[in-house]
Amino acid sequence: MRSVISSKRLAMQKPFLSPLNDAVFKMLFGDSRDVEPLTNFLKSTLSIPAEDYEEVTLADPHLAREGWDDKLGILDVKLKTRSGRVIDVEIQVSNQRDLRQRIVFYLAKMVTEQIGEGERYQTIQPAICILIADFTLIEENSSYHNRYRLHDAQSGSEFTDLLEINTLELPKLPKDDGTTLWDWLGFLKAESKEELDMLAEKNPEVKKVVAKLMTLSEDERARMLAESRDKMRWDMDSRERAAREEGMEKGLEKGLEEGLKKVARNALKRGDSIEDIAELTGLSIEKIQALTLH
Repeated sequence: MRSVISSKRLAMQKPFLSPLNDAVFKMLFGDSRDVEPLTNFLKSTLSIPAEDYEEVTLADPHLAREGWDDKLGILDVKLKTRSGRVIDVEIQVSNQRDLRQRIVFYLAKMVTEQIGEGERYQTIQPAICILIADFTLIEENSSYHNRYRLHDAQSGSEFTDLLEINTLELPKLPKDDGTTLWDWLGFLKAESKEELDMLAEKNPEVKKVVAKLMTLSEDERARMLAESRDKMRWDMDSRERAAREEGMEKGLEKGLEEGLKKVARNALKRGDSIEDIAELTGLSIEKIQALTLH
């Protein structure tokens, strides 16, 4: 409880909303009236032709609700480019055990949704996922940007470019490496107004989004949405922790009982009386009698 309260106080003291709040991220980059921030971020991340960004169509561009329930657990930005590429961008601030499986599932769904019954497979366009993680996901290397496609494990030859996953891990972000992608991730990771000002001075495109963030931070509805989203995440994390702790307790109890049953079986083999075994192990006479039947 203390950590939640301190997190809330920190959020209140901060002079600007965190872009890592996925509701804030969607307000910044998922606005159909202003796709320039999104296209500039994508250009820094993906290796696709620049002309593909000349026509960007956002899916579900509006924040229709004032609050969030568990069914709205994922707030992402989805779009189509001029050629038909389907791109999904999402923020994750905590590492979930099934995260990789979920990403693959969504990516596969982005492919299957492109064609209906009787349509040709040749019409399928690449499906691309960009996962921005505020934790270390890929332990195998120190790169903050990893790009995955379908390749042969031995020769390295590419089977297809129809599936692509890009991971952007903020904890791995080094000192300025001179790339525009670093500027964008630095913006997402910024902890102070001074950091934002430095990035804005360095990169004109980031400067526009910094200004947009400051405007949002003064907007009461935007703050309410961000706080609602944070509260939902904190509540979900709390429930998950409680479930894990309960599961561990039950597991320990089950493990202890199984151990005592093993001791009881050995004692029965030695010919000890059920009453003596019950006194030794603390198991009920009924449970010990049941062991003699197996």
